[in-house]
Amino acid sequence: MTITIVVIFILLMLSAFFSGSETALTAASRPVMYHKEQDGDVRAAIVNRLRQYQERLIGAILLGNNLVNILASSLATSVMIELFGESGVVYATAMMTALVLIFSEIMPKTYALQHADSLALRVARPMSVLVVVFAPITQTIQVVVGAALRLFGSGEGPGTDRERELRGAIELHADDVVVGDHHAERTMLHGILDLEDVGVWEIMVHRRKVQMIDITRPMDEILDTVLSSPHTRIPIYDKDPDNIVGVLHAREALKAIVRGAKPETAEDVRALSSEPWFIPDSTTLADQLKAFKERHEHFAIVVDEYGAFEGVVSLEDILEEIVGDIADETDVEVVGVQPQTDGSVIVRGDVTIRDLNRRFGWRLPDEEAATVAGLLLYETRRIPDVGQQFRFHGLEFEVLRRIRNQITRIKLREVSEVTTDELN
Repeated sequence: MTITIVVIFILLMLSAFFSGSETALTAASRPVMYHKEQDGDVRAAIVNRLRQYQERLIGAILLGNNLVNILASSLATSVMIELFGESGVVYATAMMTALVLIFSEIMPKTYALQHADSLALRVARPMSVLVVVFAPITQTIQVVVGAALRLFGSGEGPGTDRERELRGAIELHADDVVVGDHHAERTMLHGILDLEDVGVWEIMVHRRKVQMIDITRPMDEILDTVLSSPHTRIPIYDKDPDNIVGVLHAREALKAIVRGAKPETAEDVRALSSEPWFIPDSTTLADQLKAFKERHEHFAIVVDEYGAFEGVVSLEDILEEIVGDIADETDVEVVGVQPQTDGSVIVRGDVTIRDLNRRFGWRLPDEEAATVAGLLLYETRRIPDVGQQFRFHGLEFEVLRRIRNQITRIKLREVSEVTTDELN
């Protein structure tokens, strides 16, 4: 009986080893293990390889853990039956539950969570041996499990939503930060992830705001426009703004003037201009950023599905989606957002939803509309009158100004109760 008790104790220690190893190997810091491997730490390299084949690792750990737990329980039951008869089953169950729970589960896993990196390095070699030894059994089990999952229609494997995992990790890190302002870094990381989901139509400068030049105008007027413009690239058109024939760079105009070849005719202006680059409004920011890089260009004309001119987008516009506004001495400051002392915010109707979300941490949807006025029209399904108020998405919208059918100024205020009902 003494030998049996010693064996049970050894089995409980093995169970603690498996439980602690599982927690340590899964909780160990990936960046730390990666850098240790780069520095030549063989154990860190083993940890990284084990985690590359996580299914095999977890399978080996569970197999070993269940084997020792079941064997220990069986031996304890036999000892208790020998001591107390049939009632020994109850005693063995109670005793082994307490022992396994405290000494083989909670205690080793708590320690492993507190010392994940160091413990992962210590158990790396023995666990790699066990993974190899148990490989035939665990692979067979994986085949059975895979067949069962397919039978029940679960075809998703691990890692099918890496983007959501990254976004969650960013938010978790931001919530954990106590000292310092990491809002800018979080915004940048979200901006990078959003490049695949955001279309150029959401960040472009709308045609109503684009400064353009009609090449049929007097030449002095054209040159004055170029020299006084804060923009270096200006689309030029022939009579009709939808008939864009080129993009005039201020540098080229200045070069011509310095060389004494001042443009005198529309054809001279066209000769100085570059060919317009038209892109569909459905292009994602990721694709457009790649296209800018491949073509070595910084400026594109956005058109809709019918080929009509919608606006312009530049490399700077895309970069600002990642790093925030990039201001320089030529920027024309336009106040579109005015926080009020009562906590409300007055915004222009053409302010983009993405800018508001980034600045105030709101979660206004931007799938159906790019601007705050567009969102208001989409939610109300009509053109509201001045003074009307609406509540949705946790905000109260009050129309302050309307020019014909265009909502130009809106007051926003956060509300605790979220409804979609009109207040007035």
